[in-house]
Amino acid sequence: MKTLASQLAENTRVADLYRPLDRNRVECFACGHRCPIASGFQGVCKVRYNREGTLYAPYGYVNAVHCDPIEKKPFFHALPGSRALSFGMLGCDLHCGYCQNWISSQALRDVRSSLDFACITPRELAEQALQYRAPTLVSTYNEPLITAEWAVAVFREAKAAGLTTGFVSNGNATPEVLEYLRPWVDLYKVDLKSFDDRRYHELGGRIGPILESIRRIHQMGFWLEVVTLVVPGFNDSDSELRQMAAFLASISCDIPWHVTAFHKDYKMTGPDDTPPETLIRAAEIGRSAGLRFVYAGNLPGDTGGYENTFCPGCGAALIERYGFRVLRNRISDSGGCPDCGTPIPGVWNARISPPVEPDLLHIRCG
Repeated sequence: MKTLASQLAENTRVADLYRPLDRNRVECFACGHRCPIASGFQGVCKVRYNREGTLYAPYGYVNAVHCDPIEKKPFFHALPGSRALSFGMLGCDLHCGYCQNWISSQALRDVRSSLDFACITPRELAEQALQYRAPTLVSTYNEPLITAEWAVAVFREAKAAGLTTGFVSNGNATPEVLEYLRPWVDLYKVDLKSFDDRRYHELGGRIGPILESIRRIHQMGFWLEVVTLVVPGFNDSDSELRQMAAFLASISCDIPWHVTAFHKDYKMTGPDDTPPETLIRAAEIGRSAGLRFVYAGNLPGDTGGYENTFCPGCGAALIERYGFRVLRNRISDSGGCPDCGTPIPGVWNARISPPVEPDLLHIRCG
């Protein structure tokens, strides 16, 4: 019986994001690890590998496809109330102990994880988004940077079909991969997991590439939203939350910051689940730092209005939410407050039709 690694090796193409080194080695720059990979070996992600001096990257399959509210990504300032067709592959360049998608992200590190995947073409994914009236196609579930070549192939078809595109990422990028993605990716969500490099080392990364990538993503004109999963005892101190909020505000006070609730998962079962009071405290810290759009997520109805979007000019409620549901959207067609005219940054306009059917689209094949 073939191993998962050997099966995935049959679903690859020559990578774009690398350069040759000496002795048949290559440097991969799909993610911030910039792995130097010897012939016959893989990078940290376990899915990009060097065969005789040529780097190969995943291509032509998905582990899962779901049609979700775009608020679930979460994007709160992009086509509110619409659907996003989300697809994921296998592998990750980090190994977070609390990963909620570990079955796919840790597929080549953990024997308990999923072995399922299905072959598919970029055009088929774009056609499925159109079928389900989802105006956005998003690469998510595992780390999309390590499968960036596949994402670009999919997003070429998506753009040709008039769709918006997005990445849901840990942000461990390089300047090269962001330049590669920029023509094809509209929305970019980054997880800012901590402001302590020691914590990032525990997760398998470094904080430097993440902070630099957040700066670059904003400067390059992607629509950027940032999420921090607030984990008790890990990153929930006032000091660390202030540092994260101040960092984002130093780039732009208009970056939406989502502080979301942790629950016990995968290998991190020690900390308590995040209570509403902690999310409210984090959101208040974000507002005090000058961020104009701060959201508390994953605890619908329990965070005192921090699910809603308010006008920073007059304070009017513009988008009211409950969980991933948009209850009311008052953003004007021009993307502003209907009461005072203040422009609200985001991606607001798209032709959105009702979905073909309300059921979840889900593909999993072995």
